[in-house]
Amino acid sequence: MAEAGSFAEKVKQQADIVRVVGEYVRLKKTGKDFSGLCPFHQEKTPSFTVSPLKQIFYCFGCGKGGDVYNFVMDMEKCEFLEAVKLVAEKCGIPIPRPKERSPEERKENQQRAVLVEMHREAQTFFVKQLQGTLEGKAARAYLEDRGLDKDAVTRFGIGYAPSGGDELLRHLKSKYNEKLLVESGLISREQQGGRLFDRFRRRITFPISNESGKIVAFGCRALGDDQPKYLNSPETPIYSKSNVLYHLDRAKEGIRRQDFAILVEGYMDAIAVARAGISNVVASCGTSLAEQQIKLLARFTRRVVVNYDPDAAGQSATERSLSLLLEQDFEVRVLALPPVGDKKADPDLFIREKSADEYLKLLKEAPSYVDYLISRARQMDLSTGEAKSRAVNFLLPYVQKIPNRILRSEWATRIAQQLRVDEPVLRAALSKAAAERRGELKLQPELVGRAAKPVERRLIRMLAEAEGFRQDLAQRLQNAQLYHGLETEKIFAALVIASLSGQPVQAAEVAAVLQERDRRLLFEILFEEASEPTWEEALSCIEALQHRQAEQELAEVQRSIEASPTGPDLRDLLTRKQELMRRLAAAR
Repeated sequence: MAEAGSFAEKVKQQADIVRVVGEYVRLKKTGKDFSGLCPFHQEKTPSFTVSPLKQIFYCFGCGKGGDVYNFVMDMEKCEFLEAVKLVAEKCGIPIPRPKERSPEERKENQQRAVLVEMHREAQTFFVKQLQGTLEGKAARAYLEDRGLDKDAVTRFGIGYAPSGGDELLRHLKSKYNEKLLVESGLISREQQGGRLFDRFRRRITFPISNESGKIVAFGCRALGDDQPKYLNSPETPIYSKSNVLYHLDRAKEGIRRQDFAILVEGYMDAIAVARAGISNVVASCGTSLAEQQIKLLARFTRRVVVNYDPDAAGQSATERSLSLLLEQDFEVRVLALPPVGDKKADPDLFIREKSADEYLKLLKEAPSYVDYLISRARQMDLSTGEAKSRAVNFLLPYVQKIPNRILRSEWATRIAQQLRVDEPVLRAALSKAAAERRGELKLQPELVGRAAKPVERRLIRMLAEAEGFRQDLAQRLQNAQLYHGLETEKIFAALVIASLSGQPVQAAEVAAVLQERDRRLLFEILFEEASEPTWEEALSCIEALQHRQAEQELAEVQRSIEASPTGPDLRDLLTRKQELMRRLAAAR
């Protein structure tokens, strides 16, 4: 961990933020800084600024700001360590090979590598079985009937597991021992007798890849009436269903580019949508979306269109997924496809029977999840007060998960109107849900810049930049508690701690510990035009804060005197008043 930290610091010191940002944004030199159109929000006039001196960026429009790692993490939707690697690669800095911590770890890594290779070989085997065998002919006919031509089959690596029961086993066992074969999930062992056999038999195979594109599992569909209809790989050292989204390795660039993902249930749905020219689609491979899958998706976007199957299981899965997505603050829409004739339509059927253009049109019109849920509630019996109560109770948990309080209130009102909820008790329940988000203690402060006094802004700038006297300044401010009670107190506190640490102050690291509006104010101050600071100016600013502190204390003393003109503390208050008045007079 320490090695990773020291390498990250080394990369940061050597990286040029202007060069890195310039790969994404067309920058123009403006004075000491560079400016351009912000990549994080739509704008016509540049409000995005990069400082080569401070090695930070800030957008005065949307408030995004930070160092080179923050920028790459936001642009690439990646974690910190991945951002360090990307910046190092962009700057031509060699990346050290990670040290394996123990023989056990080396053994585990070797085992994972072998299992990945085994899956690669299994994929080659399944593809050959589909394309080059007599038994594979029926599977080819089935795929053609589903609208998948040879190019599509090749593009998505679709194969066939033969019915024999031991053909893959015979293909692999000359290279791998029994323990590895079973651990791979490709081969199963009978509980009685211990005989080994192929897990997948007489099934269409769909390779499941991890984010980096390595095959780690298979999803398989029965060719005939065998049960279960769908059978996936079990959990293995290289595969955990909750950590993988089907097609993400191919979809992630499209998701980043379009800033939303389409979430479907199965492989055929994902393939159909992708073949329609819509690259940003992933499948949860079943009706249960896992929290880890959502966190994986969050690395690329926070906007999702859920398009699960329209049957009862799919509707239940949609509602479960909504709860999980909303808890992770996703912006969610729901696409509920209309029937095709007398058939309920999943994405695959809809695109085959209708068209890709019709699907794309409905995708663009997909309503907010709240509209979807209201339409679901309106399908319930609403003829009695008790029935309306059930409908409202169905909606309340989702109202509580809306992040913004104003939006919660608007949706609560809309629900009451659309469900014709007139009963005071039900309206009160909706109002309460609108007022109290589960897990929320208070409203977020408005994310707008605040006015900080010029003297505060100047001192903040000095603490961030005045290498020669930063520590002395921080010590004086801390000893006299001059920033206590100021609106900028938390900014001062963070900068004072950083200044007294004896290490160079990194503006982005200071900003990272601040609340959003303090963070934005700090960046705004750091990007202001300013002259070189001097110690004399610092002393003058300290005197100004002391003067303001004395004025505030004098006002408090005067209020105390007026509140209790005959109180026991009157003499002490009058003495303190005289001291403060003398101090203020001497400072004039």
